[in-house]
Amino acid sequence: MATIAAIIASTHHPFYLRASTATGEDRPPFADEWVAKIEAFRETLTRARPDVLVMVGSDHFHQLWLDNMPQFLVGKAAFYDANYYNEEREFGLPRMTLRGNEDLSAHLLRGGIDAGFDLAFSNELRVDHSITCPIITLRPQADLPIVPVYTNIFAPPMPQPKRFVELGQAIRALVESWPSDQRVAIIGTGHLSLELGGPRQFGPHGPDPEFDRKAVAWIASSNLDGALAEVSLDSLWQPGNATHGFMDFLLVMGVAGKNVKADYADSLDLFHTMEAYFTWYPEGTS
Repeated sequence: MATIAAIIASTHHPFYLRASTATGEDRPPFADEWVAKIEAFRETLTRARPDVLVMVGSDHFHQLWLDNMPQFLVGKAAFYDANYYNEEREFGLPRMTLRGNEDLSAHLLRGGIDAGFDLAFSNELRVDHSITCPIITLRPQADLPIVPVYTNIFAPPMPQPKRFVELGQAIRALVESWPSDQRVAIIGTGHLSLELGGPRQFGPHGPDPEFDRKAVAWIASSNLDGALAEVSLDSLWQPGNATHGFMDFLLVMGVAGKNVKADYADSLDLFHTMEAYFTWYPEGTS
């Protein structure tokens, strides 16, 4: 059976590549600290020696729109193109082609449907920065096959937070049951408090530092009971209009398991958002 080599949760700020490569007067004052944190975080994946990456993210209304919005979707293609023109223009993200792993995709789809998740799939999925930014930060050589899993965190009606946890638990069980000798890293990226296009978007820190403080503590200890006691579809509007991305962190906490302390936790207060990075090494991996 396959081995889960690492479980990783992170934010996916699309500005990292441009900030980290800028020079002279164009280099932001926070760039050096950000780069140092990312390089330390990157090592947590490198030391896990993964063969394939299951990548949990959310389409930012690029390929998926209100005429067709699946709640949970698994890519099952041999290759995935990325990124989109606006991501190139605004953030300097490169065009990329990432290999897929069709066998693991098929295993997740068949097992997930049989477990009661009506998963959508796509053979022609073009991924955006929720997938590619973790590749850029964690595996910049982009040499490993991926299985993208997209969740709906933008367009109501959305699944309940508990359903994200349940899907995370199912993904772990399915990866562990995959008849393969490969080492799988499960990487999920989401948001802490976040405002897009609203009055709190460009403040000196995230729109709700108190929510960020609690969220970082919940994730670092995989405190699912504590998080679910306070988080609801209605409450997540309050810290910022895009804070529903926190549900992807709940999914990763479901993968990690209840009350399992992260082996690595770090964060960075970065002008309009809090960046955060977590890694778990399940028993039997190093």
